[in-house]
Amino acid sequence: MDYRPNILASTLASKKTHTFAVLIPEVPHPEAYWSKPLKGISEAATELQQYGVVVETHYFSQANPTSFRKKAEEILKQNPEGVVFAPFFSRESIDFIAQLNRHRIPYVFIDSNMGDCNKLSFIGQNSFQCGTLAARLFDISLPHDSKILIIHFGKELDNQNHPNQREKGFLNYFEQSNEQGQKRTHTLKIENPNNPDFFTVIDREIEKLGGVNGIFVTNSQVFRIAQYLESKNMHHIRLIGHDLIQQNVEYLKTGLVDFLICQRPEEQGHRAIQTLFDHILLKKQVKRDNYTSIDIVTKENLDFYKE
Repeated sequence: MDYRPNILASTLASKKTHTFAVLIPEVPHPEAYWSKPLKGISEAATELQQYGVVVETHYFSQANPTSFRKKAEEILKQNPEGVVFAPFFSRESIDFIAQLNRHRIPYVFIDSNMGDCNKLSFIGQNSFQCGTLAARLFDISLPHDSKILIIHFGKELDNQNHPNQREKGFLNYFEQSNEQGQKRTHTLKIENPNNPDFFTVIDREIEKLGGVNGIFVTNSQVFRIAQYLESKNMHHIRLIGHDLIQQNVEYLKTGLVDFLICQRPEEQGHRAIQTLFDHILLKKQVKRDNYTSIDIVTKENLDFYKE
């Protein structure tokens, strides 16, 4: 008779608890980038709590890979039914993945992706293509013989996933270009932007290069470079960065930041939890790679852009 049980009704009736664990970077203040995925996660948790879903969130320091490892160990001891996490540190994430595979715990990546693993799903931006887009924006808005400075913020940058992918996409774009006098790129890594010598480091780099025409920041801290440009009255340098956090928005409005590349982080958080729910409770097939849109936001369309 083609009868099919109502899984949601059965789940409601069973009153069983289903625990999902989340591992994301700390949120230092309400306007920080990771407050946005966290909001989406919280909204999904509220919507699904009637089905017995409990979401436990754990936080690690972006400056300390050891904190990631410790939180991952805590999660494994709790033995959740599913895990959502940001594979921020490559080496530590590989170890965590191996343990999740061993315990047969399904996991969903958020914000950045890792290949060659048994992930259930990835939800986020294509970081390589994001870097390619930034390069394209510079290519069409700067002269052919321009010099562009790529700036990474953070510690252990060789162990960080998506900033490196963004740089690779950026460099690949210009490597594929055969134009005469093509743009030249240089990379600068800054471990601690709170250091009083932060501006001096950039001064020396720009002086060494004989000036630059554009700066690309591979994460959400582009506002720090905008502060530098403002202090030096260098409004002529084109500046591109990521994410619609409040500090970046302020400089986008003034024109010091030319473009922000955004990735709908609230949607990522919500869809990650929903994906675990669909797979574990509803027994649905879920898509392995779910790329969110790569949005270009300027001061002209800022007021009409909704994340």
